[in-house]
Amino acid sequence: MKTAPFVASLLALASVLSGCATLSDGQATTSARAAMAAEIQAEPQGDYFIARRYYKTDYKFWGYIRKPGEPWVNAKLVMLNENQKLAPDREGGTLGMDNGYEYRLLGSFSGATVYEPASNGFYPEFVLKGYTLRNATPAPIFKPQGPALDPARRVIMTPY
Repeated sequence: MKTAPFVASLLALASVLSGCATLSDGQATTSARAAMAAEIQAEPQGDYFIARRYYKTDYKFWGYIRKPGEPWVNAKLVMLNENQKLAPDREGGTLGMDNGYEYRLLGSFSGATVYEPASNGFYPEFVLKGYTLRNATPAPIFKPQGPALDPARRVIMTPY
């Protein structure tokens, strides 16, 4: 019977083509977050931090910083002390151009807490000593992503 191989070929082709379907935004986000979680788990321990720039026009905090191997939900929103090294966007002369970028930072928390008047909040101070860009388009850490990354929105989101 020659129809069995033909049907089997059609089923195989259908399964391959179904794997090529476009992912919805929700599926793409879930997939990107799963890949990000695996990447975080694989980060080597060391004397550095992972940071995500979080630029808001009206606020002076810098962004979220976490230890390697820790999830974003544990990250701290910080004020950056630039006495030793300027922040990437300030060094480049374009404030906020790196909103949403992910960096590897060298430095340490000073132990001081800094008041930021526009948000009426107190944030830990991080003394920046160096940085390298890890990713200009990293997986989302905010839900929803839109208002979180809009510099004009006076919304302070926390990573999930």
